[in-house]
Amino acid sequence: MNENVKEQSRPNGKLVLVLLLAVLLLGAFLRLDFLRSVEHQVPHDAQNYDIMVRQMLEQGVYAYKSTESNAQVTPGYPLFLAAMYGIADYEERSPFPLIRYIQAGISMAMLVLIYALGKQLAGRWAGLSAAALAAIYPPFIWSAGGILTETLAAFLLTLYVYLQLLAFRSERKPFMFLAGAVLGLTVLTRAEFLPLILLSHVVLLLWTRSWRQTLRQLVLCGAGLVLVLSPWVIRNVVTLGEVVITSTQQNPFTAGTYPDKNYGDGLVDREGKTQMEVARERLSIGFTEHTGTYLKWYTIGKLEHTYGRMFYGSGHDPDYPVLPLPLEQRNLYHRLLVGAGAMSIILLLWRWRHPAMLPAAIIVAMSGLRLLFVPEYRYNFTVMPLFIVIDCAVAALVWGMWRNRRRERTSFQESVKGGTS
Repeated sequence: MNENVKEQSRPNGKLVLVLLLAVLLLGAFLRLDFLRSVEHQVPHDAQNYDIMVRQMLEQGVYAYKSTESNAQVTPGYPLFLAAMYGIADYEERSPFPLIRYIQAGISMAMLVLIYALGKQLAGRWAGLSAAALAAIYPPFIWSAGGILTETLAAFLLTLYVYLQLLAFRSERKPFMFLAGAVLGLTVLTRAEFLPLILLSHVVLLLWTRSWRQTLRQLVLCGAGLVLVLSPWVIRNVVTLGEVVITSTQQNPFTAGTYPDKNYGDGLVDREGKTQMEVARERLSIGFTEHTGTYLKWYTIGKLEHTYGRMFYGSGHDPDYPVLPLPLEQRNLYHRLLVGAGAMSIILLLWRWRHPAMLPAAIIVAMSGLRLLFVPEYRYNFTVMPLFIVIDCAVAALVWGMWRNRRRERTSFQESVKGGTS
């Protein structure tokens, strides 16, 4: 019996590798063809990053939208850009083409990670399916052209989830520490992911019911996180005279208090007030005098503004459809991935000890956290690899359960026939 299983698994393994190679070749073609086929726009955020990095390299001042040192944004992506500027010899030529091609390479590496994570959760076919869906998901292609954090952040988050699950399963100290270090890099790229260190270990505690095991994992993961974040925190203490773990930017929180992004609603007088003071006053008045509007905005409204459409990148011309479909049908592909992900999360509640529950919990937690801030379609980008992976993992689980029940039914029927003959 075991020999037969091995004989059957070998060609399947080879077939999966061949198909994975085909998926990666398709993904590479789409990304490189996109970069070479269009003119890329440089939006305000990218322009601000360009000014910031040039100022950092030429004047030694780390500041976003200012000439004085600040901690408005975390340093992960600016330092990545600074390295690219140096390699590209930015004083002689534009660094943007190099950055775009490097980001296309990061996007390809993320496809491999998506395969590995899917395989870790539900086997090779789940991993292959996830990689295939991600290879042709338009935002993963378009984002390579933008001088924005999305591609790097999504790669690091996917790597963190893979390493964290590996640490939980193997209980090996290097993986625990490495998971924390990668989470630190993720936080330095996008600050909102800092709470994941607690969330992940709460999930582990629910799985194991062992405080000792969970604490051991948390301490070692935390050590990796602290090691990576500490230079940034020390810099802020020395330069700014205050402890800043991530960033000081408050605008996304304040902007999130405007229902449907109506920034001219005149709900409060902003004259002479800080952004936080405006936000607090708006929330107080909004939830007491416009309760229905604010409840809808802070639930259904923001979720729709976050997940309702896919991220279209930083802009390019002419249109590069990726999928040979009209725009709305391309967006339907995105909505199907999100909808299937929501259903998968619900189904996982019945199999909550399954490893896929960790990426599912991260999606739920990040969706809840984003309700506090201004919603943008680009903010769904970083968790889309997790949506795709749990879609395929749960599909593989359901298929496996159906196939096992069918085998049991067939075996039972054969035994009944044998007993009556």
